[in-house]
Amino acid sequence: MKAIVLISGGLDSILAAKIIKDQGIGIIPLNFRVPFSHVNPHSYNGMGLVEFTKNTLGEELRVADVNKDFIEMLLNPRYGFGTHMNPCIDCKILMLLKSKELMQEFCAKFIVTGEVLGQRPMSQHKQALSRIEADAGLKGLLLRPLSAKNLIPTIPEAEGWVDRDKLFNISGRSRRMQIDLAKRFGISGYPNASGGCLLTDRQFSVRLKDLIRHEELSLRNIELLKIGRHFRIGENTKFIVGRNEKENKYLEERAAAGDYLFLTEENAAGPVCLGVGDFSEEQIMLSGRIACRYYDLREDAVKISCRHVPDKKGLSLSVNPLGEGDLAGLRL
Repeated sequence: MKAIVLISGGLDSILAAKIIKDQGIGIIPLNFRVPFSHVNPHSYNGMGLVEFTKNTLGEELRVADVNKDFIEMLLNPRYGFGTHMNPCIDCKILMLLKSKELMQEFCAKFIVTGEVLGQRPMSQHKQALSRIEADAGLKGLLLRPLSAKNLIPTIPEAEGWVDRDKLFNISGRSRRMQIDLAKRFGISGYPNASGGCLLTDRQFSVRLKDLIRHEELSLRNIELLKIGRHFRIGENTKFIVGRNEKENKYLEERAAAGDYLFLTEENAAGPVCLGVGDFSEEQIMLSGRIACRYYDLREDAVKISCRHVPDKKGLSLSVNPLGEGDLAGLRL
């Protein structure tokens, strides 16, 4: 007997997998790669999720890419958004539909998730849980071990594939019972419960709405949203300022043909900046003035090199910092 277990990266899904495996069920841990997931790099005892899953559950983590499907769903989610740009119900349905497609390949009889009744206001109340199960075509085949005793018995429970008495009745937002279970199972190094989805972040959602409004939604542009300070300086023009050495390196390495790279010259230390879109001469100068705001100034004016990728040579701009009022009007 085998079951697919959806591994989100948080503690709840790891616990759900452990509970089912301890009942003698063969588990297939499955993680879906989506463009908006975000995990603290200090989580998992310094390991990645793949290694953490192997060490904790003794199983290889399968990873499936649903980026394209997720972006299409994001443009028109059937059940709408949460507080920000998080289409939680549609997201869960999408992942379960993809999991269902893999059941035959993995010889799995049912699917397991770490969902907890009442933990999330939009997607984890009883009506939403039932709707998700039905829309994914998994009626009776979706087991939620952490809250199973608060829900109608599933086929795996009714058929005796799993022992319902060894499942749990956790509900609500408290994490106490999950933390106690983790201690019992010897699980440590898991991320905290502050959330791993960027779509629940207000500032990120503002940037994402801007992309959608300007019809610029793509995997590359989404990845760039995670880096630096962002400014909308034209209908088809964005400017991104690196905030530290790591981001500076990222922006320089990810510059694509048609982009504009803004780099410091000799008289100041400052960030790497990336311009994306169609730039006029006026917008190039404006971008240089924005960049100048984040330079360690030694003089009133700063010299900045602007290069149109893939050109090897660039323009040398002599610019003064843009005023705070003008800057605020462009910042995303």
